[in-house]
Amino acid sequence: MRRVLTALLVCALVAPSAFAKPIRIGITQIVEHPALDANRQGAIDRLTELGYVEGKDIVYDVQIAQGNPATANLIAKKFVGEGVDLILAIATPTAVAAAKATRDIPIVISAITDPVGAKLVESLERPGRNVTGTTDLSPVGEQLKLFRTVAPGAKRIGIIYNAGEPNSVTLVKLAKKAGAELGYEIVEATVANSAGVMAAAKSLVGRADAVYVPTDNTVVSALEAVVRVCQEAKMPLITGDTDSVKRGAVAAIAIDYYQLGRQTGDMIDRILKGANPAEMPVETLKQFELHVNKKAAAAMGATLPADFVKRAAKVYE
Repeated sequence: MRRVLTALLVCALVAPSAFAKPIRIGITQIVEHPALDANRQGAIDRLTELGYVEGKDIVYDVQIAQGNPATANLIAKKFVGEGVDLILAIATPTAVAAAKATRDIPIVISAITDPVGAKLVESLERPGRNVTGTTDLSPVGEQLKLFRTVAPGAKRIGIIYNAGEPNSVTLVKLAKKAGAELGYEIVEATVANSAGVMAAAKSLVGRADAVYVPTDNTVVSALEAVVRVCQEAKMPLITGDTDSVKRGAVAAIAIDYYQLGRQTGDMIDRILKGANPAEMPVETLKQFELHVNKKAAAAMGATLPADFVKRAAKVYE
């Protein structure tokens, strides 16, 4: 018996992690599309670089709500019931669901446009509860200025968005303000789900000269429908995320969602090591990238001056 106890003691001293339970992180994402997927992968990749070995030190439970807020609520309750160590909530609807479900489990948000407006935090500087993370607030004014180059004759800018997404409502308010300053008339087309995106895009034909799609998860998940309508109607399309440019938008100036995810991973690491979310300011990326798509420009009748293309960090032929 003494030999057995001695052997167990030696094993515990040599390899304590063999007896430790892995950290459990519940990842809740409102819908699958390239920007949000890149955001999630960026966080996981960064945690791997920081030494967390998946399946050994850390376990990820990835759940996609498929655009349904009710499903997001169920996912959040599932994570709380299972007692995960931390929740990574990607996009506003899933973050709101997680915040309603628990005030005890740390919640790290990402790809959230307006954390204060969504009542996730008391302020960006001092969140004040169990929620902190990163914001993807877009440079809406700079994005609308792109129309001066790609569609210099445009006067009416159509915006397609889900009025049920708080972040989208915030972005449309910013677009109206910026549009008024730039001399554009903003024409709205709202959707309730991805199935309505095609109809919303078609409703802008004849009412708008060009189209802007902000970082709206519902619309971006069905972006190909918007691209098709814009090609047929020769309405240049600008988007709020760079991943949509390779899918057919003419251009975008925006954050890199993968890099935002990596920054989110750093915040998760600090919390797992004892930092208090209530005292961690919400962070954002300070650098933006311009991406352009020459083929999309030709298909939509947009202009891409050589100096404009030269400025781009990424050019799709």
